[in-house]
Amino acid sequence: MKPFHYYLICIGVIVLDQALKIAVHYSMVENQDIKVIGDWFRLHYILNEGMAFGIKLDNQYGKLFLSLFRILAITGLGIFFTRQVKLNANKFLLISLALILGGAIGNGIDSVFYGVIFDNANPTAITPWLHGQVIDMLYFPLFNGRFPAWMPFFGGEYFSFFSAIFNLADTAIFIGAISIIFFHNRMFTEPVSEPEIATVGAGTLAATEINPLTTTEEDSDSLLEEE
Repeated sequence: MKPFHYYLICIGVIVLDQALKIAVHYSMVENQDIKVIGDWFRLHYILNEGMAFGIKLDNQYGKLFLSLFRILAITGLGIFFTRQVKLNANKFLLISLALILGGAIGNGIDSVFYGVIFDNANPTAITPWLHGQVIDMLYFPLFNGRFPAWMPFFGGEYFSFFSAIFNLADTAIFIGAISIIFFHNRMFTEPVSEPEIATVGAGTLAATEINPLTTTEEDSDSLLEEE
């Protein structure tokens, strides 16, 4: 893959993520639920003040901190990603980084601008800037039920699997991060370049020429004396 392909992956994640969020915002109302495939894949429109999969900081300045952290993380990740592209790093590492960066930027746009563009900041926020709520909509309640009555702590309680509601940006970040975790040995192994292979081959050839596997003059004299 050429370097610009990795940037296209990142841009593609951002465009698809924002397109779906904007479509959901203008075609659905908050908490509306639309079945896509049966009961186990739905679009469910919610606003998320926190991080991926609904995680948030219950603090007066939690949202501001998260927005600023997103900006710093995106900046650092962008610099690292650009350097890895220039170094022609492992292509699977670059794809994973492109997914993570694209997802981070996608949710970062929500946090920084959606409070102004869509006026969805929490009413208690001191400013709509940096207080936008992330739009989530992907919902996969694969199955529902109740824990067995004999189970400690949770016996008889209702549960839904998978109950988290997220977006395409979260998905891209998750896939990229999991890929790096499980395949980091392959991604961070530096391949031997062609010049290095040529150098090693030349060295082996030189060693062979210096120490040929042929009968030496001393060996020949020894054989004559034995005869």
